[in-house]
Amino acid sequence: MPLINIIPGDKIPVAPMNVRLPAWRVPGWLLVFWWLGRGLFRLAVLAARYWWITVPAGLALWVRVEFGGLVLAGVLAAVVAVCVVWWRWHPSSWLRFGWYPLVARIRALVVYRPRWASVMATCGLATVFGGDRYVPRLLRVRCDRWGDELTVRMLPGQIPDDWGQAAERLAYAFRLPTGQARSTDRPDRVVVRLMRRDPLAGIVAPLAVGDVPDLDGLPLGVREDGQAYRLRLTGSHVLIAGATGAGKGSVLWSLIRSLAGGIRSGLVEVWAFDPKGGMELAAGVPLFARFSYDDSDGMAGVLDEAVKRMRLRAARLRGVTRQHTPTVEEPLLVLVVDELAALTAYITDRKVRDRIKEALGLLLSQGRAVGVHVVAALQDPRKDVLPFRDLFPTRIGLRLTEPEQVDMILGDAARDRGALCDRIPESAPGVGFVVLDGVREPVRVRFAYLTDDDIRELGRDYRRLCDEPEVTR
Repeated sequence: MPLINIIPGDKIPVAPMNVRLPAWRVPGWLLVFWWLGRGLFRLAVLAARYWWITVPAGLALWVRVEFGGLVLAGVLAAVVAVCVVWWRWHPSSWLRFGWYPLVARIRALVVYRPRWASVMATCGLATVFGGDRYVPRLLRVRCDRWGDELTVRMLPGQIPDDWGQAAERLAYAFRLPTGQARSTDRPDRVVVRLMRRDPLAGIVAPLAVGDVPDLDGLPLGVREDGQAYRLRLTGSHVLIAGATGAGKGSVLWSLIRSLAGGIRSGLVEVWAFDPKGGMELAAGVPLFARFSYDDSDGMAGVLDEAVKRMRLRAARLRGVTRQHTPTVEEPLLVLVVDELAALTAYITDRKVRDRIKEALGLLLSQGRAVGVHVVAALQDPRKDVLPFRDLFPTRIGLRLTEPEQVDMILGDAARDRGALCDRIPESAPGVGFVVLDGVREPVRVRFAYLTDDDIRELGRDYRRLCDEPEVTR
């Protein structure tokens, strides 16, 4: 072994810090305690995570040991009796605070968490970086009567639109029929709703009519979560698009029905335009202040009259208020147009067609603040048919024939966010998606269906108490 000469004043060499003690030098009892401690720590974490299982199980075991099996059976019977009484006494609170939270925890444990990582990978929502796999974290599962809502923390670089495009694949991966994703108040989270049952499978009966219409929330149908859908008419125009037999009449008549109380009292005036010869709207003539059909020149004249009234009202309200409030003297004016394309594209007389386009453009751009609203339905959503479709803040897409038509009506990337209008079956008229300006996610709705008898009864019970309607052929 060579000798090391140490000169006074020199530093003594220090052994490298990365020298590790061989494993065989570590005492065996220390390895055993480390392994047991690690296992106990994992058990504690699991027990805390699934406290809704471990706490009741621990209490049941304690009662069994301390008081015997008979007492345990009595306690369990008492708990079941309390749940039954709660369910019978107040079913809604029992479902909200008792049953559905339990179902959500069980489905999270049995359905979602065991397959979460693999589903994220196959749906393209997981990523690999530096040899490590990163998976979005499932934070919470909530259940209701119709489906499950999964709150997820997204990976850096993901946006809600990524999850909207993958929502249908996620639903199929978990053996469920449909799915939709929506953003939340927190930018790092997204909510994925997966449907177990469809609340829109059945026909929606006509909804109740209020004495005074709530213009901030007119009840028109049922949403996908089973709650009533309410449409805001104040400060908005409504565009309805759908193929033949898609249920455009359901939307129009549901809207007219929700305004019926105001029509009877004089707070609302409905001017109806039916270019198809009056086939759709003629049954509701007692409800209309003006009814125009068949004659394009006559309909252009009525629209010009609406523009004139809008300008006179704007002159009276200028400097007084920025939003019109309906009164009997100054009622809300709602222009209902069935098959708008017949007015804007199919009229052969160019001068009349230009008059109609000019009038509609003025009404759509200036009418909202003064209480003049346009509700229009059409089948063909092409730009040359409806050049001012962007002036409709509220747009409803029913069943459409082509995927490209969805974005034409509801806006760019609406289909990627879940508005699958082209996949609505013909057996479900009145089902559609509603998009509002400033709201990213579409809302799936089924509008109420009114039969001919319902419409005639509506006209008889809520007919205008003023003068007779003016009809323009």
